[in-house]
Amino acid sequence: MTSPDAPPAAADAALALRAFALWPAGFGGLWLRGPGPARDALVERLGSAVRLRRMPAHIDGERLHGGIDLAASLAAGRSVSRSGFLEEARGGVVIAPLAERITPALAGSVAQALDHAEPAERFGLVLLDDGAERDEMPPLSLTERVAFACDLGSAAPGDLASTALPAPLASPAEIPACSAAGLEALAAVSLALGVDSGRALRFAALTAGASARLDGRDFVQESDLAAAARLVLAPRATRLPPPPQDDADAEPPPPPPPPPESDADTPGDEEQEDNGTPDPDQLIEAAAAAIPPGLLEALADGRTRRGAGSGGGARHLSPLRGRPLAARQGLPRGGARLALIDTLRAAVPWQALRRTEGETHSGLRIMKDDVRVRRFEARSASVTIFAVDASGSAAFTRLAEAKGAVELLLAQAYVKRTEVALVAFRGQDAQLLLPPTRSLTRARRALTELPGGGGTPLAAGLSMVCTLGTGLARRGYTPLLVLLTDGRGNIALDGSTNRAAATEDALKAGRAIAAAGLAGVVIDISPRPRPEAAAVAAAMRARYVPLPQANATVLSKVIGALA
Repeated sequence: MTSPDAPPAAADAALALRAFALWPAGFGGLWLRGPGPARDALVERLGSAVRLRRMPAHIDGERLHGGIDLAASLAAGRSVSRSGFLEEARGGVVIAPLAERITPALAGSVAQALDHAEPAERFGLVLLDDGAERDEMPPLSLTERVAFACDLGSAAPGDLASTALPAPLASPAEIPACSAAGLEALAAVSLALGVDSGRALRFAALTAGASARLDGRDFVQESDLAAAARLVLAPRATRLPPPPQDDADAEPPPPPPPPPESDADTPGDEEQEDNGTPDPDQLIEAAAAAIPPGLLEALADGRTRRGAGSGGGARHLSPLRGRPLAARQGLPRGGARLALIDTLRAAVPWQALRRTEGETHSGLRIMKDDVRVRRFEARSASVTIFAVDASGSAAFTRLAEAKGAVELLLAQAYVKRTEVALVAFRGQDAQLLLPPTRSLTRARRALTELPGGGGTPLAAGLSMVCTLGTGLARRGYTPLLVLLTDGRGNIALDGSTNRAAATEDALKAGRAIAAAGLAGVVIDISPRPRPEAAAVAAAMRARYVPLPQANATVLSKVIGALA
């Protein structure tokens, strides 16, 4: 048991650990955020009850699924196979370090093994997530297949080191089943939190039964359902639950049915009365209270993301540098490097067929089809291009917001691998005030004296960012266009002050941006959201974000969530 003074996060983590120890294969696994002594203590405590296998962080497909043992094959002169890591982990628990860096291909292989393994050969999975940001997380294909998500950032090692683990169940049938009313209550919580996964609801029902089993009961009560909502459904929330209805507007509940007539009370009736119909509203409140604070803030801002990312640009294949990928068949040309080990591994199984009868030569015969080359996945640098409407009486406010947002983003440039550029449009044309840079000093110097006032050449500004973004894309960058405007242009591309022509030119420039495939966001910072800015966003195929009370911090958060 945990200490009575343990924080709620540690108590829930201890309950998840005990439930997982009951049936590791049935609950799938644990997703543990927050590196530190508490997480190490939990893993060590789990290792005292089940067999653990640590998966190498950069394991390849050959080692994962098994194949040719190259060293043994070369020594024996014949093909010698070896078992894969997943085969060796059958019946145990796999520890996956640096889970936020697992590639989609590797995650798919592990997920397929989890889905198709025989009951006796299934294994549990513990994802060790070292991501610093809330949006840095393991692949969804793995987090969907583990029941519990625990954030151990505030827990102490002593809160988990003394957790008493139960013996594994001989049969899953020993877990009490939820009643129909309990399943309906969990489904209501899942719907309120925006959890659309059937696996999550199944895990929640199993967790409620496991909680009852750990308390020595053979039936599920409301406290077990609340624990399931906290442990399984709350970490998967994609929206905040709706506010409760006003009691004055709500219809009165129907009267309860009369109790059945009986001459004598049945033993255990009082205990069963406590196990009545659960209240979904109370379960929703329990789940909402367990939503991590960072996730709660992200949900309130509407900027949650369901995947990992480091803030860099688009992924692309590279022959020289980046994250290693599986080797492919081909010749080392155009800068590609020979994958010697993979080439030998491809050639070994065919040696018996390639030798002629009676040949005593023990050399290795390598054919053209055996040659493999190395592949890498690199992420291009991203460039955030600000296009700021510097015209009119509100120009100084908008420019101040843009200055602050540029400085905040540049402060994270080395971590996020981003650069920032700034285009201001006013008067008759647009001007590139800050070419793409990571230098905070250079940016501050360029931002010190930005001019403001005059007409609104919106079309000229969009044309300039389109030209700049297209050029950067050709050079291998990933541009993100951020347009700060109210959408009301009054200067056409020919310099005339014709508002209708200026609007049409702006929409044409926006459609050119969409045709070039440039991602963007239009931030409407007018006092009230206007249809003109929304129309420009639609032409650009960009996201429209009305922020009438925007400041530098809010702008940087919105742009960071979209980058």
